[in-house]
Amino acid sequence: MQHLEDATAGQAGHERAAAESGQDLARRARKALDGRTVTLIGMMGAGKTSVGRRLAQALDLPFVDADAEIEAVADLSIPEIFEKFGEPYFRSGEARVISRLLDDGQKVLATGGGAWMNPETRLHIGKAGVSVWLRAEVDVLLRRVRKRGGRPLLASADPEVTLKRLIEERYPVYALADLTITSRDAPHEHTVADLLRAICGLSDAPPPAEDIP
Repeated sequence: MQHLEDATAGQAGHERAAAESGQDLARRARKALDGRTVTLIGMMGAGKTSVGRRLAQALDLPFVDADAEIEAVADLSIPEIFEKFGEPYFRSGEARVISRLLDDGQKVLATGGGAWMNPETRLHIGKAGVSVWLRAEVDVLLRRVRKRGGRPLLASADPEVTLKRLIEERYPVYALADLTITSRDAPHEHTVADLLRAICGLSDAPPPAEDIP
């Protein structure tokens, strides 16, 4: 019985230490952000919404999903917007909504897969805060997106071919983000911890060469 009590106490101690370590990591990450917004970019299925919610909770910041905001403004689902008005109309509205959200205080913001491809949106995101690419391999993305519908760009005869084409087009542009985090088939808490550590590292980064006297 004593061994069981010791083991239980030891486990509780480890859990308390892990919680304290996580809280310290989050405090340091928030300090490193210095009031800046964290904007998550990446392909559909990369985990921007699920990871973003947990990251916002850890940082004690509001979380906003740009796609949900677009649907609220339009009073239509994204597939309905694509069907009724087409992709160019959607992209124009997406850029306006993201611009408004970025001007509305510090937060964690999840964006749609195509948002970062707009040069003006990239510039605005860069001015407002830190961009994070949640990078995932094609097989991981396929497993995730097949579990959910509502993906207009994958409404094709061969979604895998379409997804690979989008990856070829977008990944070189996604690579322009400030930080890149691998989105793995693991608990989201692991990805959040990776993200917090990467954000903490921003305060340790040397200034750009042009700023060095």
